[in-house]
Amino acid sequence: MKKLILVLLLCSSFPFAVNAERYWSDTSLTYLNGSDYEVGDPDRHVLTLEYVGGYSWGKIFSFADRLESDNGDTETYIEFSPEFYLLEFDDNPVKNISFTTTAEVGDGFTNYLYGIGAAFDVPGFQFFELDAYKRNNDGLPNNYQLTASWGLPFSIGETKWMFDGFIDYASGISNVGPANLNFTSQLKWNIAPYFELSAPLYVGIEYVYWRNKFYIDGVTEKNPNLLVKWHF
Repeated sequence: MKKLILVLLLCSSFPFAVNAERYWSDTSLTYLNGSDYEVGDPDRHVLTLEYVGGYSWGKIFSFADRLESDNGDTETYIEFSPEFYLLEFDDNPVKNISFTTTAEVGDGFTNYLYGIGAAFDVPGFQFFELDAYKRNNDGLPNNYQLTASWGLPFSIGETKWMFDGFIDYASGISNVGPANLNFTSQLKWNIAPYFELSAPLYVGIEYVYWRNKFYIDGVTEKNPNLLVKWHF
């Protein structure tokens, strides 16, 4: 528990120490509960602290996951993703082109990714981005990854909803395993207005479809999770 608290504090406080003008930011805490995880215990609870912020030089996205299984297993996983704007456009379908990076930090490994990304102005979407990475893997040969991420707010009557997520496609690694595809999406209903909260409070479901998870041939995860997400 002390390790988790330290990780969460570091992830939430680091962006505020960046010596640059900050234009906007958002911090949230998510609880997930699912019973269809592959590789290890299928029943898990996940607590996620997430931060995203826009700066004069680009953007930071970061999160820390704490996974706790019903059999007592635990895992901490962190991603830290700064992107640096190379070109920015006004009144253009392409909002910016960036040099994008990610560090993936798990129990016993650290992977580094770098590449080129683009953000698009798509009608109706809060954001829509595409990124292409070279993966420098810890303990495995390097490979490549394509990532799409999106956020689509919408209304049903007077209710407010959000559909967001990402798709990661990582190329296969010789003598390790085939290419894998991770489609993770969240469908969330904002119940904050019913509690007179100014920031969103979501309830909903996260669904994960992960083909060849961890490059293991034939292991496909189809995993719905109950979700509660509080922005603050």
